[in-house]
Amino acid sequence: MTSACHAAALANLLMSMAKPTCSDYHEQKCAGVGMDQVFQWFDWMGLAVFASSGTLAAWRKQMDGFGVLVLALVTAIGGGTIRDTILDVPVAWLHNDTTFYVIFGAAALTILLVRKRLTIPNNALQIADAIGLAFFVVMGCQKALDHGASNMVAIIMGTISGVCGGMIRDVLCREIPLVFRGELYAFTCIFGGLVYTQSLALQLPPLWSMSLGMLACLLLRLAAIRWHLTIPVFGRSGHISK
Repeated sequence: MTSACHAAALANLLMSMAKPTCSDYHEQKCAGVGMDQVFQWFDWMGLAVFASSGTLAAWRKQMDGFGVLVLALVTAIGGGTIRDTILDVPVAWLHNDTTFYVIFGAAALTILLVRKRLTIPNNALQIADAIGLAFFVVMGCQKALDHGASNMVAIIMGTISGVCGGMIRDVLCREIPLVFRGELYAFTCIFGGLVYTQSLALQLPPLWSMSLGMLACLLLRLAAIRWHLTIPVFGRSGHISK
């Protein structure tokens, strides 16, 4: 009888240890909510920086207020819209008015800064664009991974998120898009996405992986701007015979 009681008590103890407690559920829920908030803040920062770069492009072209809003919008949401369309998922900004508040607020703040400081560094647009790239590449990769994409597809989606908004901006400004101008651009997105996905594969904490991916993209892009890093394909001495 005593051994049977001991066996029953041991079984109850093991079951209580195996069953998650309320605090376990709370910690898991808090961790999930915490990362969701981090992703949301990073997304807003990316929107704000890209909206700022669109505003700077409109300022350089001396556009009116409507032109400023158009460039800020297409730069901020263009890449994400194309990405979501390819992934066949709801476009993020269709059901989130906060997106527009962030974009318009960033555009207004950029206008105020430009009006107060008449001389803006020549590379201000490129630097703002590089920061936006870093945010959107990682967020685009994560969006694809959340919907079951492979690492390679996630990197492609991250690159689309990063470069397409700027491409639309530059086309509307009647300029050759930055992605085609020589210095490393799309390659920095691919590199940042690769660092991010491989960091996740190595089971690094999500926040560390995001930070590493963003830093990899940003630092490589800034280095390309500073030292004019390129990937040469064709020699300059070649010519097409008639």
